[in-house]
Amino acid sequence: MTGSPLDRLWAGWRMPYIDRDDDARASEVPAGMTLFEGILNSGLSDPESFILWRGESCFALLNAYPYSSGHVMVLPQRGVADLAQLTEAEHAELWSGVRKAVAAVQQAYRPDGINVGINIGEGSGAGVPGHLHVHVLPRWSGDTNFMTTVAEARVLPESLSDVWSRLAAVWPDEAPAADQP
Repeated sequence: MTGSPLDRLWAGWRMPYIDRDDDARASEVPAGMTLFEGILNSGLSDPESFILWRGESCFALLNAYPYSSGHVMVLPQRGVADLAQLTEAEHAELWSGVRKAVAAVQQAYRPDGINVGINIGEGSGAGVPGHLHVHVLPRWSGDTNFMTTVAEARVLPESLSDVWSRLAAVWPDEAPAADQP
């Protein structure tokens, strides 16, 4: 009796993230900046840094460790840890950016639903507790399965570059310039 063939899931584009250790990641961020401020001020183009939108005081970028394809984060340009630390202008632009991210995700992916959430502080699970960020991610009915719960793995059907291109093409109001530093 022969069994079914073993399925293999390939996500080779994630290997650079796996290979780097935490000390290497930390050394890439200039002193006095949060990880997100470092990305924003890296000098990389928007497609290279996965920045989808730059406002006056806020911006949006792809999550480098997404729960699903289309996982966007919207955040203030300066590192603040809590909603109370935002200026009125940052607060308004942050939620305007969240609205744009939701619209782009809906248009690009046509999900059954969308999760919007913030983890404030380490106790909530914030990966970068010193820099508030709002998660926007598409969800589909039945998208939780054994891979996440048993194998502690996520299956992502497209690369971050492909996700960036898909979302940038439908971002409301303005599309990021491919040569934006």
